[in-house]
Amino acid sequence: MISLNKKYFKSLLTILLFAIISNAQFGPPENLVNTQLYQSFDKIHAGSQFKFALKIDIEDTWHINSHKPNEDFLIPSEISAELTKNFNILTLSYPTPHEYNFGFSDVPVSVFEGEIFVGGIIEVNPNTSPGVYEIPIEFTYQACNDVTCLPPNSVKDTIRVEIVDNQTPITEINGDIFSKIDLSYINQSLDKDEDSLVTQLESSGLIISLLLVFIGGLALNLTPCVYPLIPITVSYFGGQSEGRTGKLFILGLIYVLGMSVTYSVIGVVTSLSGAIFGGLLQNPIVIIFVAAVFVILSLSMFGLYEFKLPDSLVMKAGGAKSGTLGALFMGLTMGVVAAPCIGPFVLGLVTYVAAKGDPLFGFLMFFFLALGLGTPYLFLALFSGKIKQLPRAGFWMEAVKHIFGFLLIGMALYFIGPLLPKDVNTYLLPVYGILVAVILLFVDKKGNEIKGFRIFKYVFALLVLLISTYAIIPSERNSPNWQEFTFESYDDAIANNDKILIDFYADWCIPCKELDALTFSDPQVIEKSNEFTAFKVDMTRTMDEKTEEIRDRFNIIGMPTVLIIDSRGNEIRRLTGFVNAKEFLEILSIVE
Repeated sequence: MISLNKKYFKSLLTILLFAIISNAQFGPPENLVNTQLYQSFDKIHAGSQFKFALKIDIEDTWHINSHKPNEDFLIPSEISAELTKNFNILTLSYPTPHEYNFGFSDVPVSVFEGEIFVGGIIEVNPNTSPGVYEIPIEFTYQACNDVTCLPPNSVKDTIRVEIVDNQTPITEINGDIFSKIDLSYINQSLDKDEDSLVTQLESSGLIISLLLVFIGGLALNLTPCVYPLIPITVSYFGGQSEGRTGKLFILGLIYVLGMSVTYSVIGVVTSLSGAIFGGLLQNPIVIIFVAAVFVILSLSMFGLYEFKLPDSLVMKAGGAKSGTLGALFMGLTMGVVAAPCIGPFVLGLVTYVAAKGDPLFGFLMFFFLALGLGTPYLFLALFSGKIKQLPRAGFWMEAVKHIFGFLLIGMALYFIGPLLPKDVNTYLLPVYGILVAVILLFVDKKGNEIKGFRIFKYVFALLVLLISTYAIIPSERNSPNWQEFTFESYDDAIANNDKILIDFYADWCIPCKELDALTFSDPQVIEKSNEFTAFKVDMTRTMDEKTEEIRDRFNIIGMPTVLIIDSRGNEIRRLTGFVNAKEFLEILSIVE
């Protein structure tokens, strides 16, 4: 400890001596550090975020300490802002420093030199009134050259922010400046799972990060959003196999590869745009496309066609087997099925990749995510194809394909239903289920000569009939006292210092239905929710103007999203997936 104190005392004495001699003879240099302040939009909407950047020019032969200098006695470069309750800094970004050896230090010194850019992201409080606001920005630094350091100094500037209503258009400005800054933006409102994901990725090397993302992809198979992939995969590979394990394995690999390509494109586009890509995957056009894919695949199950490469390509490929193109096409489209209700893991990864802005990084992250998500389906493909290895092959195999075909059409109706009138959507699947059950029981006689299969088919049809009949019967379900959302009612609740609960849902979102059935119907949750002003926001029609306005106002990325806001208007929690009644009740209990 004594030697360490002597070391620092010697360093400080050296710096002080050089500073005194230099200033006594020549005085400190003028205009050593020049700054200029920029912002990313000409106007800002309340409830949104904007970027700011400070361009810093440092005199030749001089440098300033980085934000994390290696010596405790050196003053770090820091940017700070005087914020009112209307604004909040979400993140700050500093450039990568250089490390040099200087005479006054025994270790390399971390410094900035030349032209650098420091920036950050500021969030505007949703209830901020329109007007012009000033945010003072201060940059503190300590300038040094290779032999001495000057006393700490600071420069001040002001950001003038014009807050406008949501109907006023805004324009992005200074794009060339902000392209030079890596704003690793992590929204404070993200759930704990997302924050831990980002923290884990930031602290890990690339290989470990890719492994974590792969494991995360595997875990996504346990979420409701990927349930629809199971019957689809079973139906397709069950109809494509010819009992050869090698062919099934190749088809499964191509299927997973197609899924990986889809997710990799998402990663690259997210990186290049710096924006969340999830909204595009909730576009009705995409939903219609996915539903159309289900119908096309179902027609194959009914024998109308078979996926097959053109004969010319088959010859060039050396006899490639049929089904290859179909497996690739399925893989390219099936990844979209899970996208409408993005879970916390994917949400955190999308945000993280968007902040990095590195296309290669985005490609790798989402490629390994898709590999993790698709790997179980590789084995499912092998298992599914064994259908044709069952004994006594005959017409019963066609009957099995028919069942899978009906399942695929059911999936198409499920996804397309939210785009239809609500009254139609309510009865669409139950009526279809009853119709399918009647066809299997009384019309489709294929496979009935096999006793075991006939029993299976009848039991399956009766289950479908019972479930569909139950679903078509109107039922009362307890739920919180949801109010229709309007911006006026929300602003009134904020002004009245109400605690607020907002459920953003969509008809095509499976976890949303689970929340309604298992969490919001719980008597204790309903009782506790009476302490809140509760809004339920229908986000089904993604491209609707009002829906997009709400999405922008509250930064909604995927469904379900549940916001919990305290009486002071602060967002306490943002839930982006299913939460059981007990956990949800605990969250509500801590809100003041």
